[in-house]
Amino acid sequence: MAETGVNPTAAALLGLLHDGPMTGGQLMAAAERRLAPYWSMTRSQVYRELPVLAEKGLVRLGKPGPRMSQPYAITAAGKRTFSRWLAENPGKDTIRNPVALRIAFGSLHSANQLKNLYASANEYHTEALAAAREQVKNAKKEGDNYDASALEFAVAYHKAALSWLKAAPAAS
Repeated sequence: MAETGVNPTAAALLGLLHDGPMTGGQLMAAAERRLAPYWSMTRSQVYRELPVLAEKGLVRLGKPGPRMSQPYAITAAGKRTFSRWLAENPGKDTIRNPVALRIAFGSLHSANQLKNLYASANEYHTEALAAAREQVKNAKKEGDNYDASALEFAVAYHKAALSWLKAAPAAS
């Protein structure tokens, strides 16, 4: 956990709330739209972090809406915490690639399993690359160079993954 006492998921939620109050579902949609190409967040993480942020006074709860949806808004303390989090050293990257993990055990796969693994990974990265490129284009069109730059990471990642998959060993 960072010096600020917030983890990256909590910090991402605080960052998203700079756009205005949102419910947990709206935060999930915003995270999917803005961050998913390079940062994953699960619904359970979002709903686990929101009460903690509220307890710390970093967000406040609004009036319940339809189906008891609860909007959250960032507080002044939340904005200060987020600013301090931005200034912290981000630490080391965490790499968790489920395809690479399976390929590490490639000699234990059948030829068909490995072929299917490569095909599905190629399909995923090809589609994700196209989507990330489109998001970069849109971010640049909207004049958001910072968002475009973060999304360029996703473009480079998917290009690298496709290149790596081409060189991966076939079943022996």
